[in-house]
Amino acid sequence: MGTMPRSYDLVFALYLVICLEIELRKSGCLAGMVEALSRMFSSRKFTLAVMPAFLGLLPSIGGARFSAPIVQEAAKGFNATAEDKAAINFWFRHIFEFSSPLVPGMILACGIAGVKIGDLIIYLGWLTIAAFILGWIVMVRGLKEDGTVESKLVTREEAHRHNWDFILSLIPVLANVFLMVAFGLYASVSMIIVVIAMIPILMLFNRHVSVKEVFIDALDFKMFANVISILLFIQLLESTGVLGQIVEAFQASPLPIPVIIAFLSFFIGMLTGLSQGHVAIMMPIVAAIAPGNLDLVAIAMVFGVAGQMVTPTHLCLTITVDYFKSDFFKTLKPVLYAQIPLSILFAVVTYFVY
Repeated sequence: MGTMPRSYDLVFALYLVICLEIELRKSGCLAGMVEALSRMFSSRKFTLAVMPAFLGLLPSIGGARFSAPIVQEAAKGFNATAEDKAAINFWFRHIFEFSSPLVPGMILACGIAGVKIGDLIIYLGWLTIAAFILGWIVMVRGLKEDGTVESKLVTREEAHRHNWDFILSLIPVLANVFLMVAFGLYASVSMIIVVIAMIPILMLFNRHVSVKEVFIDALDFKMFANVISILLFIQLLESTGVLGQIVEAFQASPLPIPVIIAFLSFFIGMLTGLSQGHVAIMMPIVAAIAPGNLDLVAIAMVFGVAGQMVTPTHLCLTITVDYFKSDFFKTLKPVLYAQIPLSILFAVVTYFVY
């Protein structure tokens, strides 16, 4: 792990994301935010999908752990299984992989391949809408209310408090994005600033939280063991040269270049489980084959993301399954039902455009 420059940053950032989640959950802000959103959209189903999607804009490896308790809260009153909630959390927080300039994989891909981020977002942005629609159809639409949550009248004071809960839950997300984008801080550095700053802010608004509980309860050793194991696995693939040999084998294939790029990206996405992983390996190949070719860059991005969405090496999936205590394969099933048609749709569109 020592030879992976960002490994320590990622692990520490994950720990701090859990600290922030504990702050917001134990202070009551998360529950209040769900109530506020339910009033705004008059639909808890919409809240279920929108909140993990919104938090997916935060470029943090631990973001799935942050959005999971919000999905858990919003799912109350529905006949949602642990697998339903896990799939919703995992799927919707990744729909902006194709359209957000804050996603590290997007930034790295455009820098290596020599294309503008704006151009790639215009090219792929429609996939975010398609991913939301497919996720809604497969994972959210069929949920039924079970009657365990009764609709209740909310006083003006309660509504006012819930609105502040929403703002207080939003502040750390926006602050992290701002600190990382405006000042170029590492995720762990921006997170520690936000986590510490939120303690007096929450107290100022009468949302008290135990500092000891925040930093002690965040020590989830089982989850960190899984994360570190995945990082070590990725490092092993790189240091042994296995990935390089796979690339050479595919390049020797008589298949068309776009097909090779698609298969390679998908396979490497599965092996690494990280957008930065498949981008770092595939984009130099794309740049060498056809510098500035937006079509090949898009193919590499989309199929690389497809690979990382269906693999246990994806940290967000591991974290989500661990949080909801869900069955891995049952969680992956609806994800596949949404990912397969999304990939086919992109392949068909690309076939007629490329």
